Amino acid sequence: MINERMLALGKEPSAIRKLYAYGLQRKAEVGDENVYDLSIGNPSIPAPEAVRTRIHELADEDPVVIHGYTMSPGLREVRDRVARNLHERFGIDASGDQVYMTAGATAALDISISAITHPGDEVIVNAPYFPEYRVMIETAECTCVEVMMTVPDFQMDIEALRQAINPKTAAILLNSPNNPVGCVYSEENVRALAALLEQKEAEYGHPIYIISDEPYREITYGKDVPFTANYYRDTIVCYSWAKSLSLPGERIGYVYVSDNIPNKADLSAAIAGAGRALGFICAPALFQRVILACIDEPTNVEAYRENRKILTEGLSELGYQYVEPDGAFYLWVKALEDDAQAFSDQAKKHDLLIVPSDSFGMPGWVRCSYCVAPETIKGSMKAWKELKADYE
Repeated sequence: MINERMLALGKEPSAIRKLYAYGLQRKAEVGDENVYDLSIGNPSIPAPEAVRTRIHELADEDPVVIHGYTMSPGLREVRDRVARNLHERFGIDASGDQVYMTAGATAALDISISAITHPGDEVIVNAPYFPEYRVMIETAECTCVEVMMTVPDFQMDIEALRQAINPKTAAILLNSPNNPVGCVYSEENVRALAALLEQKEAEYGHPIYIISDEPYREITYGKDVPFTANYYRDTIVCYSWAKSLSLPGERIGYVYVSDNIPNKADLSAAIAGAGRALGFICAPALFQRVILACIDEPTNVEAYRENRKILTEGLSELGYQYVEPDGAFYLWVKALEDDAQAFSDQAKKHDLLIVPSDSFGMPGWVRCSYCVAPETIKGSMKAWKELKADYE
């Protein structure tokens, strides 16, 4: 017998992946330059030169060593280097014992959810949110509880969260800078959440973890991103270099269990156990070694800043409404009708590929990824103009 839920997931990919696949098909039919694909967060900016150099250096070393298994949690020197990087940047007393290398942020999130939940638990997400969160939470046989952020500033709604938290709450999943909106939670907002969770932990007598999903941590446009583990004791950090170093296809990231957690050794062991149970052991060995050499390489934020400017100025001239992003590389644009899917489908007629907001947990918007070539954004303005004319 085939697992019916897995069959459904396989036959019906996410709205993002479905649109991306459609875009590849259309490019083959009409040419890349005639399709304005703003669907997926696939950086068009190349990885830093240091990454390419290190890959070439490693290719000349003993292939039996370079391509062999590492320990399940990852190379010790890499885990120690990640911990040192966290200490240098955020002042936290991080140890490599609390770092578990993973095949990207998705694996890190899957592992973390599995390590701290039991079937029937609840995990809270702040909507809008990355749609795969729900898939991961429900795969762990937990309930995904959506709590809408405040509008128009898109900060966490502390009072709504207070109402949502109950004895079944195992964790709240944070994502700042946020995908899909690009908002950054303020220090005041994070402190308020920490105070609320401390109160609820004392009331219920069990931990309520923050799982902090941080793949866009380095991509900001002037606002500081509070490092959640410095504000709340029971924090698990999930990270990937997919965006910061333009390595989405290489699947390299980590889980960090805060050194402030009283039972950090047991929780780290549970993370390792979840990695074992889910098959996420021994993250890509080659890229563990690349990260060891390149962990301090800067992100090319200026390229994204320029793309953001081109897109927002162009849409402003056409009269579209959007949320000014403080981080990440997505623009949250108000659809010109209530039905976001219908609006996205109408955009497809102009070969403009924008993701409807419904699967993100909020109706009436579209997500536009601007981590593309500037020429794609400039070329898309004709399609945006034609799309607006359709509604006039």
